[in-house]
Amino acid sequence: MQELIQSFLEDEISDQEFYDGIIDFIYSFNIRCGEYECNRFVIKKMDHLNFIIFDEYVIDGKREIHNSVSIHKNKLINLVNEYAKEQGFVLRNSY
Repeated sequence: MQELIQSFLEDEISDQEFYDGIIDFIYSFNIRCGEYECNRFVIKKMDHLNFIIFDEYVIDGKREIHNSVSIHKNKLINLVNEYAKEQGFVLRNSY
């Protein structure tokens, strides 16, 4: 689980614009459920408090998910913001 989260942070929180898009998706109350496609990973919002992060592969035209992690909104926000702060990005607050 920790390896998947660390890979997600390193690959997806690599630019201010990527961070802004991800954190907006997480914070948004207008998106009740759905997916946010990052560069490598997908963040699936199950409801306003629960998320699944997974590395998606398309093999022979079929979607395959080999590893995933379920995470609560507050923990995800904390992890993303801590990593973004280390990178020197401007942090976003909730709406």
